[in-house]
Amino acid sequence: MSRAKVRTQTATRPSQARRVDTKLEVVVIPVSDVDRAKRFYAGLGWRLDADVITGDDFRVVQFTPPGSPCSIIFGTGVTSAQPGSAQGLHLVVSDIEAARAEFVERGVDVSELFHDVGGVFHHAGRQGRVSGPDAKRRSYASFASFSDPDGNGWLFQEVTVRLPGRVQAEDTTFGSSSELASALRRAAAAHGEHETRTGQHDANWPDWYAEYILGEQAGKQPPS
Repeated sequence: MSRAKVRTQTATRPSQARRVDTKLEVVVIPVSDVDRAKRFYAGLGWRLDADVITGDDFRVVQFTPPGSPCSIIFGTGVTSAQPGSAQGLHLVVSDIEAARAEFVERGVDVSELFHDVGGVFHHAGRQGRVSGPDAKRRSYASFASFSDPDGNGWLFQEVTVRLPGRVQAEDTTFGSSSELASALRRAAAAHGEHETRTGQHDANWPDWYAEYILGEQAGKQPPS
């Protein structure tokens, strides 16, 4: 039996010429009952940015998840897609167990944690799911899923270390205090191992933390 071939390609370096930033700003979600969807997404703790009604045939509701630069829009007359047809919407979190626990506490039916049988992203639907987070807790490899009342499908994806080239070090940002706190805890644990290896206290720990966190976000080799 032949083994499946896995091909990977690292991020390509952009050209030196300055390009116009093109940032993903909004994802439109098709829903059948606007008020029901509004209650659901408000119940997640997401920020309500707008609810604009210009008539019986047009309404725009916008929510933004905590720490996200991208928002969602749903409403009346904003999309021709069938309600519930949006699938594979990803919410990236630094602690997937904490994220799942919070949503469960808010009354959301969230799946158990899972990883993919192939170890690369995940298959569509429930195909290829293996119970539990990735055994090595690799970044990008652990998931949990839930749906809104119309069946639009969402997934949590745990990302703690970015792959090389995905984020420029000078663009490193944190969307919330909890995300920054998680990065500081990882840096503290790694710094403790660093001091154990060197056998001495590192008085310059702030610079070490900063280098570690920037490297982690940019997918670069962290300090040893």
